[in-house]
Amino acid sequence: MRIADYSVTRAVLERHGFTFKKSFGQNFLTDTNILQKIVDSAELSREVNVIEIGPGIGALTEFLAEQAAEVMAFEIDERLIPILGETLSAFDNVQVVQADILKVNLAEQISRFRNPDLPIKVVANLPYYITTPILMHLLESGIPFAEFIVMMQKEVADRISAQPGTKDYGSLSVAVQYYMEAKVAFIVPRTVFVPAPNVDSAILKMTRLPQPAVEVADEDFYFKLVKASFHHRRKTLWNNLQAYFGKDPETKDWLTRSLEVAGIAPSVRGETLGLAEFASLARALEAEKG
Repeated sequence: MRIADYSVTRAVLERHGFTFKKSFGQNFLTDTNILQKIVDSAELSREVNVIEIGPGIGALTEFLAEQAAEVMAFEIDERLIPILGETLSAFDNVQVVQADILKVNLAEQISRFRNPDLPIKVVANLPYYITTPILMHLLESGIPFAEFIVMMQKEVADRISAQPGTKDYGSLSVAVQYYMEAKVAFIVPRTVFVPAPNVDSAILKMTRLPQPAVEVADEDFYFKLVKASFHHRRKTLWNNLQAYFGKDPETKDWLTRSLEVAGIAPSVRGETLGLAEFASLARALEAEKG
């Protein structure tokens, strides 16, 4: 019997008197076929370390531990620590860390792997309410994660993997695709969770690019430009840039010159621009500023 089998999950929760906390976004997966598909998508081996975020009672952790070199699972809810100690007692290659992934010193924790030099993949069922902050925190940490295979709300997965010119494409798409190649692996229905969430989920597979998708001189400026360009989706690029940088004659002149140099029409909308076009505009803005 697997931890994820509904009868086992129910028995563990009842034995420990566990009640779900809405504030932690807890939804436990009770479908072993889907867990197997997640692990298959992750393409694990004994030459890969795994970081899991929000292991719950260990349903996914069990599958990960069977295939990875080592699993480090970060759980914010201290009530789940003794439960995980019980459900994962058969595995000597799992470390459970009671911590908030957004506040922990990740580099220090990773150094505690038996072999910290192995490639690291993040495989997790992310809490819906904090999916984007967790992803951006990990991407911007400077730690060279090889891949992310993560479950999230389908709508968020669609936004991250969206291409220019589509309704889902936005600053989040650009932010993630700057670092990773992103694609939806498969959809997970809401019916396979306890308790069932209000929306369907998706497994998103993100593979780190050997270098960022585009070359920019100043990453901070690049991402500020991207956010500014999407600030009001229905407005033109020109209106969004003016709203962010200013409307005085000198600024307007600078924006006009920069758009010309980049070969981008002021009348387009931000959602039509790809990463390379944003990079071209960022370079032009920096060059023309001087």
